[in-house]
Amino acid sequence: MSKIHILGIAGTFMGGVAALARELGHAVHGSDQAIYPPMSTQLEQLGIALDPGYRANSVAADCDEVIVGNALSRGNPAVEAVLDAGQRYISGAQWLSEQVLPGRDTLAVAGTHGKTTTTTILTWLLQAAGREPGFLIGGVAEDFGVSARLGSGREFVVEADEYDTAFFDKRSKFVHYRPLVAILNNLEYDHADIFPDVAAIQRQFHHLVRTVPARGRLIVNGEDAYLAQVLAMGCWTPVERFGFDPSLEWHAELVNADGSAFVVHHRGVRVGEVRWPLLGRHNVLNGLAALAAAHAVGVELTSVIPALANFRSVKRRLEVIGQAHDITVYDDFAHHPTAIHTTLEGLRAKVGAARIVVAMEPRSNSMRLGAHAEALAPSLDLADAVVFLHRPELAWDAAGVIAAVRGQAHAVPDTDALLARLGEIAAPGDHVVFMSNGGFDGAPRRFLAQLQQG
Repeated sequence: MSKIHILGIAGTFMGGVAALARELGHAVHGSDQAIYPPMSTQLEQLGIALDPGYRANSVAADCDEVIVGNALSRGNPAVEAVLDAGQRYISGAQWLSEQVLPGRDTLAVAGTHGKTTTTTILTWLLQAAGREPGFLIGGVAEDFGVSARLGSGREFVVEADEYDTAFFDKRSKFVHYRPLVAILNNLEYDHADIFPDVAAIQRQFHHLVRTVPARGRLIVNGEDAYLAQVLAMGCWTPVERFGFDPSLEWHAELVNADGSAFVVHHRGVRVGEVRWPLLGRHNVLNGLAALAAAHAVGVELTSVIPALANFRSVKRRLEVIGQAHDITVYDDFAHHPTAIHTTLEGLRAKVGAARIVVAMEPRSNSMRLGAHAEALAPSLDLADAVVFLHRPELAWDAAGVIAAVRGQAHAVPDTDALLARLGEIAAPGDHVVFMSNGGFDGAPRRFLAQLQQG
């Protein structure tokens, strides 16, 4: 048993690494400066000690290995202390590739959007087939209660992130995984803090394509032009494309406009009909990709499609956290304009003419750098009212965005003001959606409590 310290342990990926290391029998400790649910809850349940913040003495001198998250940079006191002490350190992605993936059939899920949901769907399908897969998901899966487990089966499903690996390894995480099957869900410009343009992201995706063996499979969104360009750079693996176009190897035919029911076709032959709790055309594509990947490793789809009726997805993916005074409150992770739009599109198809109120915290690096400034307001067109949390330390053009929002829009400086404004706006019959890729100061549940006390 080794003594491991994880720097950045409360991140969705690193929290999963912590869970796997603990399951392997290692003594695990960790540090982070932003610790919030659901990952903080998982770590607490695993009994993993957390050290808030990063200090020169955060990592014990007798630590056998330090796993460093990609949020940490040179100059961080804990990082500098590890380097000065000559302690062994490694990235989370490389640790996974060395300690967990050897001897497994790895199924990797990549894409700008939908990685977490698709990874979870694929894991659920393999579980329904009796495969007992291992997995690492960038969120806590409702159906499994954790974000990662070793599993006793041959398959290991990993959410394959294109973000860089660590301060000492600037390749995308997913180049470490060497998958047998890779899903390429979609590709858009994102992560403006590390990628200068979409071509730089495409190059990383092609690095992933280069690692998939000829006996494996690439499951690719057949309606994504950027992914088509990636494959045109060179491809050595059989490709199966998916989408709504009947000419593709896998295509979906909507039964319900909100995406809650659809028919799956493979090479023109009807495979079965999915009826499930998820909403939106984007989730139909996520489900279709997962079904294609499961089929690629020999799963009989007719036997597992019924299991999707009980699929509960991932925390913070349009998660209903409660209802009070006929107001439904959701917690959602969407932060890229495309994800915001598709999430609201699915909800609008479900709720019809009911009012949708969005509480949004624009906090991603891309948002702060202005990469999505022009697209943010149009992505909110299906909302009737929007309240932005405009923290003073986050520089983005709130006035310009508010002016361009189709519906009612406001900006407030802190969470208390946001909750007060929502209290004035929200009315019976409304659907209030909180959108942030951070902790949002617990705002969704605080608002629900506010409603319940009102």
